[in-house]
Amino acid sequence: MLGAIAGDIIGSTHEFCPVKTVDFPLFTEASKFTDDSVLTIATAFSLLTDGNYAENYRIFGRLYPLAGYGKGFKEWLSGKHGKPYGSWGNGSAMRVGPVGFALDNEEDVLREAEKSAAVTHDHPEGIKGAQAVALGVFLARQGAEPAQIKKEITDRFGYDLDRTVKAIRPDYSFDVSCQGSVPEAIICFLESENWEQAVRLAVSLGGDADTQACMAGVLAQARFGNVPSEIELATRRMLPQHLLEIVEDFENKFMAD
Repeated sequence: MLGAIAGDIIGSTHEFCPVKTVDFPLFTEASKFTDDSVLTIATAFSLLTDGNYAENYRIFGRLYPLAGYGKGFKEWLSGKHGKPYGSWGNGSAMRVGPVGFALDNEEDVLREAEKSAAVTHDHPEGIKGAQAVALGVFLARQGAEPAQIKKEITDRFGYDLDRTVKAIRPDYSFDVSCQGSVPEAIICFLESENWEQAVRLAVSLGGDADTQACMAGVLAQARFGNVPSEIELATRRMLPQHLLEIVEDFENKFMAD
């Protein structure tokens, strides 16, 4: 779970200042956690408590109203409409990582991922994006090899994962849709040999950097284990204490060895 948050923070400075290289500083004075982290922690809190995703997304979102939410989510948060709003945006996929760590079989993971997505992102692509990331996390933490993860996600969701980061990067641009960002984040994860490389590759696409690094980061944590210690320390220092306590409670319950 901390892998998602660290990816978000690292990508935060490149969301609107894209880079097309893996050679960039991981943290700067402008680095910060965004809506990706806030809602990932809200998902974790839901899994630790009552499972009421809609209520908890509202609580956490209103605690951090300037975290960078999309237009539709901000309107939902404000109460202008309390129902799902048909979104296919990658907000459903960026926040779903804890589901892949908390559940212990594939069907439960897919069902819970849909539940977490559908309170806002009830478009089929929004649900599919959340399920793909959650399933990838689940399979990775179960020890599945990249080729198996690739096949499972491709067969179930129809994503084209045969592309390479090198081929995607030159013409890729900012894309907040699940269908235009989730497969690319998964490819970054599949190509990586460690956690940091997965996040650097995701940022280097030059797209929705914080969200793609968040998704690649949580997948990579599931495969490679904890993020590097210096990155973990920097990430923890940037979180308010009450958010950090939720992270720690989740890790102790669902991710302890």
